[in-house]
Amino acid sequence: MFDEFGFPRGPDSDATAPSLYTFVYCSRAADGVDDAEVNRLIESAQRHNLTCGITGLLVFGSGVFFQWIEGPAAEVRKLMTSLHGDPRHYDIVSLDQSEEKRERLYPNWQMERVGADDIREVLQDALESAEDEKNIAALKRILDHLATRSLDLLGRAN
Repeated sequence: MFDEFGFPRGPDSDATAPSLYTFVYCSRAADGVDDAEVNRLIESAQRHNLTCGITGLLVFGSGVFFQWIEGPAAEVRKLMTSLHGDPRHYDIVSLDQSEEKRERLYPNWQMERVGADDIREVLQDALESAEDEKNIAALKRILDHLATRSLDLLGRAN
């Protein structure tokens, strides 16, 4: 009766809920992406995404991005195309893409900084369920990157 997020599905779902497209991914920050650059990225994203009806959550730590994006399908797909061409990150791994009628999980664009151990756990879970060879390889590279970087380098890509 409920999906993994606790929202009703099927005939019990709220017909008035908006149809939201969700894109969840992780990636490695490129050389030179530091806390100041991430802050500029957040400010720009907040302005742009709110005008497009996109909301979500961005996590950055130890040179790794994790992002949950939700909004109208056409707008999220345009943003996905832009993200794939953004030189500030690479090894982009799509963790989930879906469309469903539900309320937003992240009604406000937020930035959360987490420690590398938290990101490691999320990425390890993603690796264990990954099936695509390219995603598996990229997730392994990201986890290797985290394993060889000191927490003193939090927020810096090397």
